[in-house]
Amino acid sequence: MNGLQQVGEFRAKRNAIIFIVLIGFVSLFADMTYEGGRSIAGPFLGSLGASAVIVSSVAGFGEFLGYGVRYFSGRAADRSGRYWPLLLSGYVINLLSVPLLALAGNWPVAALLLVMERFGRAIRAPIRGAMLSHAASRTGAGWGFGLHTALDQTGGLSGPLLVALLLAAGAGFHRSFAALLLPALAALLLLALARRLYPDPRKLELRVPAVDPAAWVGFGSKFRLLTVAASLMAAGFADFALIGFHFARAHTVPLSWIPAIYAAGMAAEGVAALLLGWIFDRMGPRAITTGIILATFAVPLVFFGGAALAVAGVVLWGVGMATQDTLFQAMLGEFITPARRATAYGLFDAIRGTAWLLGSVALGLLYGAGLIWLVAVSVLLQAAAIPVFLRVALTPRS
Repeated sequence: MNGLQQVGEFRAKRNAIIFIVLIGFVSLFADMTYEGGRSIAGPFLGSLGASAVIVSSVAGFGEFLGYGVRYFSGRAADRSGRYWPLLLSGYVINLLSVPLLALAGNWPVAALLLVMERFGRAIRAPIRGAMLSHAASRTGAGWGFGLHTALDQTGGLSGPLLVALLLAAGAGFHRSFAALLLPALAALLLLALARRLYPDPRKLELRVPAVDPAAWVGFGSKFRLLTVAASLMAAGFADFALIGFHFARAHTVPLSWIPAIYAAGMAAEGVAALLLGWIFDRMGPRAITTGIILATFAVPLVFFGGAALAVAGVVLWGVGMATQDTLFQAMLGEFITPARRATAYGLFDAIRGTAWLLGSVALGLLYGAGLIWLVAVSVLLQAAAIPVFLRVALTPRS
């Protein structure tokens, strides 16, 4: 490689890192908004008269819609090439639904806004994932997605902590939601800046990997197996809305601690994303297997333990979130052609979101039947993902 090529590669990698960091700061303020809101969603619905099944079902349906719509938004982005307009519309719905919860006076209205927040996230998620995959092709997929998640979860940490402070100061649920308008506006301003600086993030792509067009919807056997493994893990993964509901119902911790504990989970996700992403770039799929194994211990600690063990369980819950939201995304981008990557991310998340919905409803029903049944089903489903994922690791690319 001559000097001009080296300079070109350096500039391309620098631009890729700047893009990842800029989108990371968008996600930081976005996560401050909606993770701050989600940290008290369960107790808030409970205060408005919702039952455990309603809380879990709202969370599950939100995840289902939030993942199910992703296939259509991803496909629309790939076919039209209009990535930025779709991304911006998704962020607007996603972020402004949260401060509007300050106006909710009953649980059906609150549930609708919580679902709308997930719907907006669904529109923009596969597009953002595809954009990041283009940039991460120059930095290492694990490191690139891990860096983004670390910034993302800095917001996921600070948002719930802000809400915890507001609750401790006596602000109440409604004023706490209203305060989240400020980070929402900051995220939208940074997103507008990113659009101006990088009108076509696809130009950041380093390489175009081969793909078998005759495989299932053009994505191949590795895609199918990875989707099955992710769906099993999602079905057994307890949403924090149910965890927070349990903490409030069982008086595991004081109410004002719940968003702070959620913040600890977000911090754990950010650290785990960087560490496991680094391991993924060097050791491959073994990093994901490690994440799944650690995540299976979260639910027993959360539902059977006292305050200290519950906090430890939420930390492991954060590791599980990093495995799903960072490592699965990084691995998926390695064997999907850039031209269809947003569609692939969308389809992957749509199937995973359906599994999340079914699992969330089941766990909500099992909560009433007995915690032992909830924990057993959760652990078994997540453990079942491990042998399937090991097949992914051993399967050659299509």
